[in-house]
Amino acid sequence: MSKIKQKISQQMLVRIIMLVLLDIISIMLCTIFALYIRYDFSFKSIPDYFWKSALTFLPINLVLTMFSFWAWRMYKSVWRYASATELVNIIGAIVCATAGQVACKYIFNLRIPRSYPFFYMISLLFMAAGIRFSYRALRMVNAKRRMMTYGKEPVKCMVIGAGNAGNQIIKEITTAQYLTRKVCCIIDDGKQCWGKRLRGIPIIGGRESIADAVKEYGIEEIIIAIPSAKKSEIKELVDICKETSCKLRILPGMSQIINCEVNTDILRDVQIEDLLGREPVSTNLDEIMGYVSGSVIMVTGGGGSIGSELCRQIACHNPKQLIIVDIYENNAYDIQQELIRNHPELNLVVLIASVRNTLRMDNIFEEYRPDIVYHAAAHKHVPLMEESPNEAIKNNVLGTLKVVKAADKWNVKKFVMISTDKAVNPTNIMGASKRICEMIVQTYNNRSKTEFVAVRFGNVLGSNGSVIPLFKKQIEAGGPVTVTHPEIIRYFMTIPEAVALVLQAGAYAKGGEIFVLDMGEPVKILDLAENLIKLSGLKVGEDIEIVFTGLRPGEKLYEEMLMDEEGLNQTKNKRIHIGKPIEFDEDKFLKELDELKAFVESEPDSEKVKDKIAGIVTTYKRQ
Repeated sequence: MSKIKQKISQQMLVRIIMLVLLDIISIMLCTIFALYIRYDFSFKSIPDYFWKSALTFLPINLVLTMFSFWAWRMYKSVWRYASATELVNIIGAIVCATAGQVACKYIFNLRIPRSYPFFYMISLLFMAAGIRFSYRALRMVNAKRRMMTYGKEPVKCMVIGAGNAGNQIIKEITTAQYLTRKVCCIIDDGKQCWGKRLRGIPIIGGRESIADAVKEYGIEEIIIAIPSAKKSEIKELVDICKETSCKLRILPGMSQIINCEVNTDILRDVQIEDLLGREPVSTNLDEIMGYVSGSVIMVTGGGGSIGSELCRQIACHNPKQLIIVDIYENNAYDIQQELIRNHPELNLVVLIASVRNTLRMDNIFEEYRPDIVYHAAAHKHVPLMEESPNEAIKNNVLGTLKVVKAADKWNVKKFVMISTDKAVNPTNIMGASKRICEMIVQTYNNRSKTEFVAVRFGNVLGSNGSVIPLFKKQIEAGGPVTVTHPEIIRYFMTIPEAVALVLQAGAYAKGGEIFVLDMGEPVKILDLAENLIKLSGLKVGEDIEIVFTGLRPGEKLYEEMLMDEEGLNQTKNKRIHIGKPIEFDEDKFLKELDELKAFVESEPDSEKVKDKIAGIVTTYKRQ
């Protein structure tokens, strides 16, 4: 046993011994005190035979009561968190001990007053409960003294929600060893609660009282403790709270705290997705399981934001083998270690390779023979690709072409390519390159036994290089936060949502489809910037400035999910739609691909490649 464990065991033993000694003293005192009460608080009035019977029975009573205390686990509870449960145990133990005492009175023919057991039970209840609950009170007093010694005032908090979760959070805060927070008031929309108190904290009103209460009580932190609330309700509360400049914290949803004790450790910062105001996108896991389970799955770009989340969700659906291919070793290593830690049973292969290497791709497909390929490897940063268009073509277009050819050659069942809304009427080289990738997938689907499909969606919150992490870094640095244009809008979805839909789209795939994910309502980037600043407890224009820098090369004010020529068909999941493929001359397209390949491999990066792309992608509008 380690020294730390020995120390903990010794401390526990000392505490138990102290409690036992205090209980023995309490039993002895209560034996005397019960007679003292019975005879009107006069020792002289107590007959000698009652004294003799009580003292003769005392050793048996001690054993009987201590056994009852042990049976009711009164020496195993954590008394610094003593609550109603512990009080019930105390009452149960003392009632059982008193019942045993009454039984012994008749068995041993003891001469004691009939009211004696009642007075004994009440006095012992007060003493036993007082000993244990005073421990909790002393810890709170000591914690306050420590805070005064350190010269730190606890953070003044407001809790929104007077339900069970709010009660548990307040309990946790008020019984904590180090009182870093102080709950000053509670907000709840239930009018029947107004004017009442929860654990001594006043419930002062509904959400309309939040702003006034922040000023009146000097609130610094607001805790939203309504895990059962809908996303739309949370959004409404966050919209009110973010205007107060208080730090916002929130309990996770009910599904995340089932079987877990509610405490301050699971509080999280309010995130930007809380402001989307919609319920998480749901998927049919049975459909995903049906085609992923027992299959060999390959994910190219498996270390990236989308690729790594694909790997996480696939690992939960019992694949026969998961193969991660990525050129960037650090990302590949991170997802490898995460999956080994969380899924030790997973048959995992992680390979460092470039999709631009024909021989390497061919060898990987030959050796592992994947059943399903998710192609997420791509250059995606619009401004960077505008400066290096040849590299965008080499990686996105030629890399996709080589993986597609390998999938066709080695009889892959399904090939799902991750596309983007920027492929629709593209104004930048990145979007145009992904449109060519969609055309490659469509062409090979008509010439192969493999089912080739593409899945098109917009921006994902928190992905590498996306606007949210950039804004957060700018806020941490003190600003300014840079927005390209006050009217620019984008579609947003969380990474897990997007990936779950990609997996389900793969289940629907018959070959040749372009699946379009419903991203919900578009969001103004300016609103995102302002909300992030407010959620950080800062004021726009005072603490952090917002600066407009102008649209970057190839950037649109808004993105589109479909081209005019494409129809839209529903699937069983209302969030997944199928765009009708646009017909084009495939033979001519393949010839243009060969010419494009020769051009980018022989010419340095230049604007000329954009002319070549415009000849292939007729909807490409150069800026």
